[in-house]
Amino acid sequence: MKVAVIGSGSWGTAIVKILSNNIDQINWWIREEEIIENIYHYKHNSIYLSSVELEPEKLFLSSDLKEIINISDYLVFAVPSAFLCETLKVVSALELKGKTIISAIKGIVPEHNNIIAEFFNQVYEVSLNNFVVVSGPSHAEEIALEKLTYLTVASQNPQLAEDVSKLFNNRYLKTSISDDIFGTEYSSVIKNIVAIANGICIGLGYGDNFQAVLISNAIQEIKRFVDAVHPIDRDINSSVYLGDLMVTAYSQFSRNRTFGNMIGKGYSVKFAQLEMKMIAEGYYAAKCVWEINKKYKVYMPITEAVYNILYKEKSPAREIYLLTDKLS
Repeated sequence: MKVAVIGSGSWGTAIVKILSNNIDQINWWIREEEIIENIYHYKHNSIYLSSVELEPEKLFLSSDLKEIINISDYLVFAVPSAFLCETLKVVSALELKGKTIISAIKGIVPEHNNIIAEFFNQVYEVSLNNFVVVSGPSHAEEIALEKLTYLTVASQNPQLAEDVSKLFNNRYLKTSISDDIFGTEYSSVIKNIVAIANGICIGLGYGDNFQAVLISNAIQEIKRFVDAVHPIDRDINSSVYLGDLMVTAYSQFSRNRTFGNMIGKGYSVKFAQLEMKMIAEGYYAAKCVWEINKKYKVYMPITEAVYNILYKEKSPAREIYLLTDKLS
């Protein structure tokens, strides 16, 4: 299987480590030549997950995206959703024809207000039968430490889901299969918004009791939205939905929670973004989901509160106070 990983951040690096357990060569697109040189010489990504030892003998590294795509059949995308359009601007639909797209992106494409499946389907004419979502509660930092992790592989093509599941499954990573690509994607988008909300609440001094109420209301909000957008039979309490929400909202590794915490402590949105070394996907997601929901009109008080704080410059203390009367 000719597999490529697109992106050299924490998640991309973790995925390369995962795949190295099961295949002999991975084609890896890395924008920065400096990182490529460091990996070949020192067996580490010098910027992200630098403690992870890589196996250069299994890697073909290149900063030429078209080259990596051309020599690969399975393309695992692990770039921030906000940079996906910029990354793919040199690539045509013809060059992706026949390729299997595996999305490890937990975000939404802001230029199109599309989840990743819709973006590749509508902009690059990738059939949904050639599209896979890899999602679930998974911090790259814990995968790097080989802590037991569970992922869900979602596709409308059952055989493809099975094949990709085998690519990722190993001693410290267990996989399960789903056909709910829309639900898993939208859930992974909204949980980032909720993590920002939770971070804001922590920054404002709210305690564990309120956080529990916030998260229990958040999974209901996610269910209302994904049921409106793609009404199929799903168990919203399974790990790919509820588990992913919990780890993102509670974990010290969560960049969205960290971003929200800074906002709650009084940092401006711009300053918090400058201070963050990595992208907080929930910032873009809040605006996109708010705009998408104009069509569906789902009751989403948590998303609305975060949108008002980030984009309408409303007082975090005031918005969260108003939110407390909408939760139960």
